[in-house]
Amino acid sequence: MHLAPNRDAPYRYLFLDLNAFFASVEQQENPELRGNPVGVVPMLADSTVLIAASYEAKKFGCNTLTRVGDAKRLCPHIILVEGNHRAYAEYHDRVVKAVESVVPVEKVCSIDEMRVRLLESEATEEAARAIAFRVKNAIFEQVGECMTCSIGLAPNALLSKVASDMEKPNGLVLLHPDTMAERLAALGVTEFCGINLRMAVRLNLGGIFTAADMLSANEAKLRSAFGSVIGARWWYLLRGYDVPEEERPRKSLGNSHVLPPEHRTREGSYQVLLRLLQKATARLRRESLSCRQAVFFVRGAKEKWVHKCKVEATCETLVLVEILQEAWANNPIEDPRRVGLTLFDLDPAVERTPSIFDRDNDRQTLAGAVDALNAKFGKNAILPAGVLAAKDSAEERIAFQKTSLFDEGPAEQQ
Repeated sequence: MHLAPNRDAPYRYLFLDLNAFFASVEQQENPELRGNPVGVVPMLADSTVLIAASYEAKKFGCNTLTRVGDAKRLCPHIILVEGNHRAYAEYHDRVVKAVESVVPVEKVCSIDEMRVRLLESEATEEAARAIAFRVKNAIFEQVGECMTCSIGLAPNALLSKVASDMEKPNGLVLLHPDTMAERLAALGVTEFCGINLRMAVRLNLGGIFTAADMLSANEAKLRSAFGSVIGARWWYLLRGYDVPEEERPRKSLGNSHVLPPEHRTREGSYQVLLRLLQKATARLRRESLSCRQAVFFVRGAKEKWVHKCKVEATCETLVLVEILQEAWANNPIEDPRRVGLTLFDLDPAVERTPSIFDRDNDRQTLAGAVDALNAKFGKNAILPAGVLAAKDSAEERIAFQKTSLFDEGPAEQQ
């Protein structure tokens, strides 16, 4: 059911976007970085890219995914720091706690974004604005002075996120259903969450080139342009209707890693890839999932090797290790720089009916025992022999769509 906006109390959703989150955490942790251009990197090497940049660095054109060498050219005095992902996860938890001291969080959307659904009595302009300032103040007092956020208030979840992007840093934007069309019309279509470049091309073919075109199109035209009933959903969303979210099951799980110099060999890259595979399959088991497809890749300085395979539904490390071992002979990369894997076609493991002749039954028992021992005695208590040389590599990273580090167990026992 699509609920029409209440024009007297339209601000039913508050969306919070932490500003330059990783870089702000680094500045909060180290006062010497405050006021200076900061770039957060996966490792201190010119060949990698920034995974975050402070607003002081952004003024010089340094942004997420800017190559480090280019960042140094654009901003010679930029300060580079290696990402501390455990700190980012801890700060995320502290921010959630601070927000919830003011108002309940309905959904944590990513490491630096969260959403609140306000009561009707809280959705008037006066009340919603007051809550937004109380949230900002709670983060300042309970988390730190460097931790600013931009907040959007709007009739539905999509528009509240759009509003949060309109004024940065430390912004507050309210979109009222009677006046928001003009502000939305100034946006590009890809500035709406859920419309990527590929979808933009499809919209162009349907005669939709701008946000203004989307707003002026009727429901039938949007259905045609999107190529599905999703177009009708967008017609309602752009007019402030509260449209229920569509829950989508997880489709893939993966890891990738930029190789440090000591692992930029065929053997070293193989060991790191095994380590990534061990972590990925442990996550499958933790989430009670199995996969039916796997993709492994190695990227060199000038070329890339990719191996794709289909498997019987499995979450067992050794099954996929054997596939990787067999395929590895065809890998031509002699100067590897990055390795990774993705597991596709995920299904709940409980839906799998194993064959009584399948030796995966024994492997599943073994994998469960290994997971339990690592959880109890330390994340590296038991590892495949081929992983030993790379056991301390490929540490967990916080991607923006994640909110926590995968728990492999307590720190290694000495």
